[in-house]
Amino acid sequence: MKVFRFALVVLIVSVNLVIAFPSWAETAPSLASNPKYFQVGQKVTWLYKARADSANVQRIPAQIVKLGSKQVQIKVSKKNKESINRWVNQNRLEN
Repeated sequence: MKVFRFALVVLIVSVNLVIAFPSWAETAPSLASNPKYFQVGQKVTWLYKARADSANVQRIPAQIVKLGSKQVQIKVSKKNKESINRWVNQNRLEN
């Protein structure tokens, strides 16, 4: 009788694992399906405003250096071939 109970428990657990594992599976985000997904080294356009209340938006080419949970660090080239790094909000970037 103990063997039957043990076999039944093993059967129920194995069925639960077979059913549960596909629902846990996650797919990696792709650039085609998620436009806000960025990679280090990716070329982007920074939508820069001189002031928060300004209506004038400048489009500045940049490259992604680091990724954060809320912000992204970008490298912007200056006219004298120097570059500076800035932390910007992801909403201010375009692919």
